[in-house]
Amino acid sequence: MTKQTQTVVRATADDVSVILQMIRGLADYEKLSHLVEATEEKLRETLFGDRPGAEVLLGFLDGNCEGFALFFPNYSTFLAKPGIYLEDLYVNPGARGKGLGLALLRELARLAVERGSGRVEWSVLDWNEPSIGFYKKLGAVPMDEWTVFRLTGEALTKLGSK
Repeated sequence: MTKQTQTVVRATADDVSVILQMIRGLADYEKLSHLVEATEEKLRETLFGDRPGAEVLLGFLDGNCEGFALFFPNYSTFLAKPGIYLEDLYVNPGARGKGLGLALLRELARLAVERGSGRVEWSVLDWNEPSIGFYKKLGAVPMDEWTVFRLTGEALTKLGSK
């Protein structure tokens, strides 16, 4: 079996259709497709417009995009350093186990070090044992004592309008 060529590149506005494909693939895997409101237009505006909200890395095997990582800056008051929050990491099912997820995380870690970040953080669904095992092998530590909260929809609007 021949080794496949891996490349990881930063996405551009020309990549919004493939980014949307990746988002839909991730949502399907997480059984959350019904929550996807993203469109190419929204992605173009929010990722590549005047105020980009996040950055995207695309992972290729033999020239085919098979994965992505979407991330944005955060900040640690305790470290007094910026950090990176990894919102999404996804590799197409047929491309898993070939090192592409690792390649995407390596590039993200390289960017974090280059930018002087104190840490990279992300969330994982508690049922996703394959990913949890993968992350632990890399030396990532689960933050079991923390609970993630979210304000969205009507609750966000209500709080923000007072």
